[in-house]
Amino acid sequence: MISKEMTVGQVLRLYPQTVQIFLELGMHCLGCPSSTMESIEGAALTHGRRVDDLVKQLNEAVEQAAKA
Repeated sequence: MISKEMTVGQVLRLYPQTVQIFLELGMHCLGCPSSTMESIEGAALTHGRRVDDLVKQLNEAVEQAAKA
């Protein structure tokens, strides 16, 4: 399960199926060095997104991929 405390880098390593969510929300710096240290919460705030909504979307993407 993805939490707001996880870094973007952790989420991408553990759940590569989340890449599309980040890209659709305009979070294109997935390969930049800050992604290894920035939390999901920090990324959401930086990009003007609600952290709870982002975490929900990411977890839904993981759940859908697990069902496929």
